[in-house]
Amino acid sequence: MSATPARIIAVDTHDIRFPTSRELDGSDAMNPDPDYSAAYVVLRTDEDGGAEGHGFTFTIGRGNDVQVAAIHALRHHVVGRLVDDVCGDPGSLFRDLIGDSQLRWLGPEKGVMHMAIGAVVNAVWDLAAKRARQPLWQLLAKADPEWLVSQIDFRYITDALTPEEALQILRRGREGAKERTTRLLQRGYPAYTTSAGWLGYDDDKLSRLAAQAVADGFTQIKLKVGADLDDDVRRCRVARTVVGPDVRIAIDANQRWGVAEAIRWTRALAAFAPYWIEEPTSPDDILAHAAVRKAVAPVKVATGEHVHNRIVFKQMLQAGALDVLQIDAARVAGVNENLAILLLAAKYGVPVCPHAGGVGLCELVQHLSMFDYVAVSGTTEDRVIEYVDHLHEHFLNPVVIQDGHYAAPTAPGFSAAMRPESIARYTFPGGTFWATDPDLQKGHAA
Repeated sequence: MSATPARIIAVDTHDIRFPTSRELDGSDAMNPDPDYSAAYVVLRTDEDGGAEGHGFTFTIGRGNDVQVAAIHALRHHVVGRLVDDVCGDPGSLFRDLIGDSQLRWLGPEKGVMHMAIGAVVNAVWDLAAKRARQPLWQLLAKADPEWLVSQIDFRYITDALTPEEALQILRRGREGAKERTTRLLQRGYPAYTTSAGWLGYDDDKLSRLAAQAVADGFTQIKLKVGADLDDDVRRCRVARTVVGPDVRIAIDANQRWGVAEAIRWTRALAAFAPYWIEEPTSPDDILAHAAVRKAVAPVKVATGEHVHNRIVFKQMLQAGALDVLQIDAARVAGVNENLAILLLAAKYGVPVCPHAGGVGLCELVQHLSMFDYVAVSGTTEDRVIEYVDHLHEHFLNPVVIQDGHYAAPTAPGFSAAMRPESIARYTFPGGTFWATDPDLQKGHAA
């Protein structure tokens, strides 16, 4: 008599917040006092050994409870599913979640519900990779191209990328994949750091951290800009003096400007040779990005961390609105949708440099870039993953940076699991940190 098939038996959610606003870590022109937070989900199973899938989406404090509630609202789609089925075909759950017409009305395919779907879908991929005893990037890189194509929702994007074209890209990606895997395990994937450039840091801290970044092997840093032009000129001058002419400096306005202001401001900083201007204007405004790109060249335009879905990315690429595409592991609906976006970028020949400026985002997105290198684009030229030196100690398998490169993860899964003691301490508002915090009544992370 066969054993009873394992099922998902629970969807646990946690509102986890870290008090990063107190040191101005993560500060920028639009978000001056963020408390890095994770709307966190654990899929529990009745499988022998208690296999779990972990996922989350990133917020910056207030509203994290809303995001957690959205994840919780998806549990009826998940509980009771066979583990073999959902891990063998994560796209089946992805399609059911995206296709829930009543939830879709709240989007469609954007905002809080879409991010909640991403957290759950990412948790499924974490579970699948753990059961396969592989890090996610290797699970994806070794997968049959036909199966990967079956995981993608091509609705609304076939005018830019057809399933046949995606399959051709993935089949080509298998050529030399073994050699690229070896190189990746030996050398890692290039990184750049934003840790020096938060807007709330004074010039001394900027100078010290920029110098340290170069000493640590980074060949690109990023500065937040957009609050005050005179301050930005001064800060860019400080950074350029410290890092010298050969280290790239990217600048990031975090959606602060309209078109005319973005052009004027970027041109004013052009003397410091910025490599790209990131999020110069609203992430929804495709034509504005195209206009800025045309006006500020050779400074490149980069965007993506707030782009809602594959459809908007498709239009950005069709309109020639960006030079650098920045996927986010937790903004869109998880791995399945990011597969589509990576393939769209490959079709249009646009480099992918992921956003990772948030708790756990470095841990997640490294897998997607490494899969892209091994099995899609086949290159790391002009490609870097963002790195911020915050909160990695709260993860069971934190990122490892060596000589300005992400070391390829070897632990099974999506690197998403937080330490139980961190969950207990920083769950809001009843965790041991927040329950005894005298500043909580002053509005921090409330």
